[in-house]
Amino acid sequence: MDELAFLRALHRPGTIVDVGAHDGALTVPLAGLEGVRVVAFEPLPPAFVRLGAAVRAAHGGVVPGHVELRAQALGAGPGRLSLAVPVVGGVAQEQWASVAKDYDAIAAADPRVERVLRWEVEVVTLDSLGLADVTAMKVDAEGAEEEVLRGAEATLRRCMPVLTVEIEERHRMGSTRAVPAFLAGLGYRGFYALDGAWHPVAGFDAAVMQVASPSPASFAASDPYVFIFVFVPAEQEAEMRRKVFFF
Repeated sequence: MDELAFLRALHRPGTIVDVGAHDGALTVPLAGLEGVRVVAFEPLPPAFVRLGAAVRAAHGGVVPGHVELRAQALGAGPGRLSLAVPVVGGVAQEQWASVAKDYDAIAAADPRVERVLRWEVEVVTLDSLGLADVTAMKVDAEGAEEEVLRGAEATLRRCMPVLTVEIEERHRMGSTRAVPAFLAGLGYRGFYALDGAWHPVAGFDAAVMQVASPSPASFAASDPYVFIFVFVPAEQEAEMRRKVFFF
């Protein structure tokens, strides 16, 4: 499912939070929507440099006033954590950057993981920003999704933004149950797209729909492989079904 198309379809003016912005693949087009402010979090230093370059390239060489780039990780509480990136075939697998995964154990079991790069990064909570008008949020945190959302609980309760969350068992076992359960307690309904239809997250079967190796050296995965989930306040379910098509 195309997260950008989903967020565009349900767009409302306000603040969009991009968690795990990486190179700006969503930050840049989201910043072009009418009446938005985008707050993008990317704690991996090399990716943050490219994120800034992408935003500046799209806006005449400057970061515009309605885009805020933050070189921090989001979590359940403030502090500092080690951000780990595995190296496979001499290449840092940045899309696997995580504060939650134990890459030392993975490397011990899979010699194709040559080494693990680490950066100490600052962690803040989304709630600490005091945002009052969050309308949408994308979360891609490689196993730390629940912590990100728990640190945003007050913001979620106050604003009830629509959410796209990438949740994978290979990053954290049990997360495809724990994250939807937490959000359900806040009044959200969760769905995934499969075979041209929306399905309630309660029917998701990770043993069938999400089988993959936890090692970044193995790319084989089940078919289907569902990892993008959307969450909307109950009162927006009808709007979602009416406006969001399949891609």
